[in-house]
Amino acid sequence: MRSSRAWDSPSISARVAAWAGIVFLHAPVAIIVLYAFTTEDRTYDFPPPGLTLRWFALAFERSDIWASLRLSLGVASLATLLALVLGTLAAFALARSRIRAKDALTILFVLPIALPGIITGIALLAAMKLAGIDPSFWTIVAGHATFCIVIVYNNVVARLRRLPQSWIEASMDLGADTWQTFRRILLPQVATALLAGGMLAFALSFDEIIVTIFTAGHERTLPIWFFNELFRPRERPITNVVAVIVIAVTLVPILMAYYLTRPAAERD
Repeated sequence: MRSSRAWDSPSISARVAAWAGIVFLHAPVAIIVLYAFTTEDRTYDFPPPGLTLRWFALAFERSDIWASLRLSLGVASLATLLALVLGTLAAFALARSRIRAKDALTILFVLPIALPGIITGIALLAAMKLAGIDPSFWTIVAGHATFCIVIVYNNVVARLRRLPQSWIEASMDLGADTWQTFRRILLPQVATALLAGGMLAFALSFDEIIVTIFTAGHERTLPIWFFNELFRPRERPITNVVAVIVIAVTLVPILMAYYLTRPAAERD
């Protein structure tokens, strides 16, 4: 009983360590947000000399930022859509299959996200060269889909493995065909996992840079725009403003995915 109470009530040192970890993770992000509002254009002095919204106005007037933002949103949307279709089909095919190569196929599906991004990027670039394909918008989408599929697949297959087989058998025994069983039994059960996987895939695709560098050619997604602006100190406040926008765009789907993947009892 003593150990149970100790686990339920963590010590002061454990709480301090937890808060220290949170500060370590999020203090740099807080600095970026704070200095998106500073009046100076080339300083990180603390406290800030003043606060202003003029950098937001200047950022919204930049056509290159809007072009990169539209490109990133388009790539992330199409990569997520492709991942939802292929990842879901793969999950349904492998979740309950008994083929001998099941483990090998599962590893192959997970491999693109397990490998370092630079390896995936080099492999994609080599394949494009061999096929005579020039880098373009569609090669970026294909590159992002390689890891987005894994995100969707992992979410859906985990939910399917928790689904009792007796539900499917009962549906068939009551006269439902395969499509009716999928639409009335399987799809409602995996809907939240599918949505969460899609949101996470969108967030990862939106800020991906390593694979994008190898597949983009002359296209500039928002992460590539960031990379180019790092070498221009005078543009630092504009970069901070765009970073705040990216945080807002990616934070919403991540929080929604977290909420949807929690147990129903916790959501209530």
